[in-house]
Amino acid sequence: MRLLIVEDEKRLARSLAQGLAAEGFAVDTAHDGATGLNKALENDYDLILLDIMLPRMNGYRVCSALRSAGDDTPILMLTAKDGEYDQAEGLDTGADGYLTKPFSYVVLLAHIRALLRRRTRGAAPLIELGDLTIDHAGRASCAPTYRWT
Repeated sequence: MRLLIVEDEKRLARSLAQGLAAEGFAVDTAHDGATGLNKALENDYDLILLDIMLPRMNGYRVCSALRSAGDDTPILMLTAKDGEYDQAEGLDTGADGYLTKPFSYVVLLAHIRALLRRRTRGAAPLIELGDLTIDHAGRASCAPTYRWT
């Protein structure tokens, strides 16, 4: 599974990337909204972790632009903005989840797993290409399992 972290606090972004990589995720990072939007539009991600207060383009605008472009990648907003109107705006612009800082890493992982489960629900558990079988349900927290027959 491939994740994009769009977070301007570089220490937090690095810490999250390291922790999620240890969980088996491939992780890319961006430190401003415009770069994050470009990466999201140019690459296929399974989930985007998106801060709101970003330089160059805020997270609300990034989320809205992705949804306007037809991108349905799950977006989990991670932000210090904890007001109910902030949360409503995040969800109304297209985010699939909203988690306020500071947050528990355990809870973050649970949100990620829940959003990824919804994304893969209804998908074929096995994809067969000749002698290669790809099992996307093999492990929910990391890359698919590949088997050669």
